[in-house]
Amino acid sequence: MHIPQMAEMLANGETPDILFWVGCAGSFDQRAQKITRAFAAILNKLEIKYAILGKEEACTGDPARRAGNEFLFQMMAYNNIQVLNGYGIKKIITACPHCFNIFKNEYPELGGTYEVIHHTAFLQQIIDEGKLKLKEGGGFKGKRITYHDSCYLGRANHIYEAPRKVLELLDAELVEMKRCRSKGLCCGAGGAQMFKEEEKGTTRINFERSEEAMHTGADIIAAACPFCNTMLTDGVKDKEKEDSVKVLDIAELIAMEME
Repeated sequence: MHIPQMAEMLANGETPDILFWVGCAGSFDQRAQKITRAFAAILNKLEIKYAILGKEEACTGDPARRAGNEFLFQMMAYNNIQVLNGYGIKKIITACPHCFNIFKNEYPELGGTYEVIHHTAFLQQIIDEGKLKLKEGGGFKGKRITYHDSCYLGRANHIYEAPRKVLELLDAELVEMKRCRSKGLCCGAGGAQMFKEEEKGTTRINFERSEEAMHTGADIIAAACPFCNTMLTDGVKDKEKEDSVKVLDIAELIAMEME
């Protein structure tokens, strides 16, 4: 699969319509790399003119700011803004709600103002426009899917409908957890918790959330965040249910069903 890079396109005198911001997880985590490839496959299928930064992409600084290191965050943010503005980037799509949130809500005050779209909202848009066709009688017929609301996508940015509307196109039954939408339970990775040991308690948050998802009887737990994907997968493995319950990103589900 060929994924064009900004420097390569610039050298060819081309300008992409969209920058695909891959993010730390999508770049370095082996599981999240599958999400990156799935979304890139969708962009390639649609013949959308896009590019990534490749080695020029650095962490947005979100974990540093959430952990309280404001100095490190601003250093990282200013470096990214310099790169993005240097390329004249106007539109960014990312599969990470943490990257989405910080670009959309926190970079503008530092001089980085862009149109930022989460990949689920983008998928809903192209489906509504009739640009993406799915197989009839696909591989999810008779399956039950439950969707986990990412905190940074849901409560932080009020994006609840787009992921569900995309999932509704699959030939499956969409079931909700009791705690969903604005009352959804965190996977346990937000606020830089992904990178530290949790405080002592009676149970891990991701184990509790995974149990809620499995109690719906779902065959598939759909996520829209690489951090949530990791945490929910660990919860499923803790119950030794990984053979019967799969945790998949919405982009992976759509990529499987493209015509």
